[in-house]
Amino acid sequence: MTPAWTPEVAELARTERLLVALDFDGTLAPLGDDPMAVRALPETAEAVRRLAAARDTVVAFVSGRQLADLRVIGEHADDSVVWLAGSHGAEHWRPTGAEAVADDVPMVDVVERTASADALIADAERAIEGIDGAWIEAKAYGFALHTRLADETGAARAQGLVDALVGERAPEWRRRTGKDIVEYAWRHEGKDTAVAQLRAETGATAVLFAGDDVTDEDALRSLGDGDLGVRVGGGETAARVRVSDPLELAELLTAIADARAS
Repeated sequence: MTPAWTPEVAELARTERLLVALDFDGTLAPLGDDPMAVRALPETAEAVRRLAAARDTVVAFVSGRQLADLRVIGEHADDSVVWLAGSHGAEHWRPTGAEAVADDVPMVDVVERTASADALIADAERAIEGIDGAWIEAKAYGFALHTRLADETGAARAQGLVDALVGERAPEWRRRTGKDIVEYAWRHEGKDTAVAQLRAETGATAVLFAGDDVTDEDALRSLGDGDLGVRVGGGETAARVRVSDPLELAELLTAIADARAS
């Protein structure tokens, strides 16, 4: 049976220069209890490879992961042609030959805020001590509270404690919720700004963005006429197309690669 998304894919594939921007966790790879053990499925990895090799097609990973971790889980080598936007667009990596992106945050601010974040992270870790399955992950511009392994009561308690701590000490930080995770960051960039920057840098005439979580909706809502948003899995979404899981996304991406190749 022909997939319901076939007409949208056929239309998108005809664009002159295509940007395919993809979330990673839950989109190219199943979610896992150990965040650093996550890897793309063989099917999604192959679809990405084929798209990246297609003419006038740019592939980018757009993730909440800090850049260093995104490169590990994405098995991203120095000679890769896949563009990266980490930390929700606050960090960038560009292939050799692409113009580097300058960070407009003064280094003195980074140093001061990093020191303040380190102290807050330490206090957050102390706050949730003894709550089984809850843990803190330090990130480039803040931290995340993971509750995937906690029971419902423990997750709610940990979130309440950390919310109160950040609300008192850093009320200006941006708070994002996802699947069993709450992220707190002093940088306010979102995946919408990451996609807009990638579009401008690559000269894309159309964009496909695919994601599976609440934080991906910023990017999905930002897409315009001629673009295509894809939601992976359930949940309320602004995307025009929904696929059931990463395997079906691989099928969709492969269809685009085939159309671009022909």
